[in-house]
Amino acid sequence: MALASLARRKAYLLSRNLSNSPADALKYSFSLSNFSRGFASGSEENDVVVVGGGPGGYVAAIKAAQLGLKTTCIEKRGTLGGTCLNVGCIPSKALLHSSHMYHEAKHSFAHHGVKLSSVEVDLPAMMAQKDKAVSNLTRGIEGLFKKNKVNYVKGYGKFISPSEVSVDTLEGGNTVVKGKNIIIATGSDVKSLPGITIDEKRIVSSTGALALSEIPKKLIVIGAGYIGLEMGSVWGRLESEVTVVEFAPDIVPTMDAEIRKQFQRSLEKQKMKFMLKTKVVSVDTTGNGVKLTVEPAAGGDQTTLEADVVLVSAGRSPFTSGLGLDKIGVETDKAGRILVNDRFATNVAGVYAIGDVIPGPMLAHKAEEDGVACVEFIAGKHGHVDYDKVPGVVYTHPEVAYVGKTEEQAKELGLNYRVGKFPFMANSRAKAIDNAEGIVKILADKETDKILGVHIMAPNAGELIHEAVLAINYDASSEDIARVCHAHPTMSEALKEAAMATYDKPIHI
Repeated sequence: MALASLARRKAYLLSRNLSNSPADALKYSFSLSNFSRGFASGSEENDVVVVGGGPGGYVAAIKAAQLGLKTTCIEKRGTLGGTCLNVGCIPSKALLHSSHMYHEAKHSFAHHGVKLSSVEVDLPAMMAQKDKAVSNLTRGIEGLFKKNKVNYVKGYGKFISPSEVSVDTLEGGNTVVKGKNIIIATGSDVKSLPGITIDEKRIVSSTGALALSEIPKKLIVIGAGYIGLEMGSVWGRLESEVTVVEFAPDIVPTMDAEIRKQFQRSLEKQKMKFMLKTKVVSVDTTGNGVKLTVEPAAGGDQTTLEADVVLVSAGRSPFTSGLGLDKIGVETDKAGRILVNDRFATNVAGVYAIGDVIPGPMLAHKAEEDGVACVEFIAGKHGHVDYDKVPGVVYTHPEVAYVGKTEEQAKELGLNYRVGKFPFMANSRAKAIDNAEGIVKILADKETDKILGVHIMAPNAGELIHEAVLAINYDASSEDIARVCHAHPTMSEALKEAAMATYDKPIHI
């Protein structure tokens, strides 16, 4: 099965590569012999210029240099890694881990025979650990730029032509960076809500929520997506009273409904409160705290909620303002996303876009894959990213990770499928460490057994999901996973058992 899947994969990639018209081939093909790796100055023409140094941008820049292309990366923040590394994925995971350690010490250690006379939160030390992690990683990317000879320009870039970017440098000067191919990788920004002004003190975005100077007694989170639930978990573990207000009827709408219900129950057991189908009408910050007026989404009586801090976590928007896209005629959709073809090329010759500024999931790892594939196309190679096979992870405790189709999507598409499940309560490793909340759920085609989707709720679901991602990318069946020997005792055995339950019967339940 694995060899057959690999052959199908190669045939698929070949067919995509040969499906372009001769005109497309001429338009997008480049000869590597014309390129030479170098350390470019602003006045020299680059083979590739990347505007934005986040996960998509810096990865694209490094990959371009590795392919022998003279490359410059422009980043306005002054530190590489974008939102993800500086004020997103990385600092949030640092606080999630630190707050989980505190919660475990206070509520679980005694059960394991570890007794402490007292446990206290040292918030400045917790924040310092987070900041140190961020600083080390950003410096590490700069080191990778030097290693791969990527020129790094610190400043705000905007197009003055399809092959020129004017950069107002952080030092106060200006330089023009020229490139045969320019990749827009400027990421996304916090989506604002009408009538709510974020001051990063009492009304905060995720950026402010990562840097609070004290633990709020009451925290209201507007939005029940990835970011809101993760940040709500951080401060809830540190003993904030957390209420999540969500306009939609469900939390994390991209999640499989069965998993979502179990996940919400788990969060509620952790004392997180939910007000779903609820609309925020107004926010009052005239007093010492914040007063939030809400009403049912369908209309009805208004109520007032009080909090010390309100986190606005209602999604993100593509960051394309001030880039001069209108000046060179780059097309965008109604949501402000840049329109690209399957080679990440915009309607303007030589201008490409990747990551959060184009359609697709707004995820750092998706942006990285975009960056690699885009540069491979520029270099005359073949790149490929399948957005239907990009995993999603919510890094709460337990974590939830998923890839492929939900059961609701399978039903909507009229697919004939089977479902296999296995609870971690029946997994020996999970029971041994007293961390057995969760489940693995697999959907597979009823006739071919091809895996359609995998959904995991578990303490380390974000790590477990990648076996499923690999399986789905190579069109594996549930039997393929079930017949692979998994080490014992491990949490990953739950995935094997769920696969067994999908095509036949599990052993341990």
